[in-house]
Amino acid sequence: MKITGAEDLRVQKSIKAIRKAFTELIVKKDYEKITVKELCEVAMINKKTFYQYYKDVDALLDEIQSEYTSEYLEIVKDFEFPKDLIKANREFFLYSSKQDALYEKITCCGKFLPLRKKMLEKVMQNTWLKSESFNSLNRFHQEVLLNHINTATVEMYKQWIESGKKIPLVEIIKLSQTIIFDGIKGFLKKY
Repeated sequence: MKITGAEDLRVQKSIKAIRKAFTELIVKKDYEKITVKELCEVAMINKKTFYQYYKDVDALLDEIQSEYTSEYLEIVKDFEFPKDLIKANREFFLYSSKQDALYEKITCCGKFLPLRKKMLEKVMQNTWLKSESFNSLNRFHQEVLLNHINTATVEMYKQWIESGKKIPLVEIIKLSQTIIFDGIKGFLKKY
């Protein structure tokens, strides 16, 4: 349940406690091992309270993932693809750098690949699939192009996170733009 501020204070506190506990747990252990019972203990709520808002831990994760995706889409909603790819890449890194440990775990951990794919599909449906030049490509070329962008971007972000963010954010943005965009320019010219 996304907090809007209009909820009762007890509801707001419960949701915040659930999310905080979930983030703490997911950073420490594998997602599959997180139980509602343990989550409730860390959040200092009872299971009944948890079930008022979420069907299960998967529903909680799905809601959080959906919020991350929606927030990023709001940033890039007026971008034109592929024309604004450099801007979108920059915004991905800026947005991602402001997120919490849960976001980093979802984005960087291989176990969350199906969830990341779901996030990326939603982003692509609301960005690239609206592009005339992209839609003029055959399906295979579309998939190759998107796979290149998604894989390269996420892997560079992951490497930056795993290195302890050793280089400045501006530098990783510039590096990713050079690698990704120059490669895409050649691809788009050819097809």
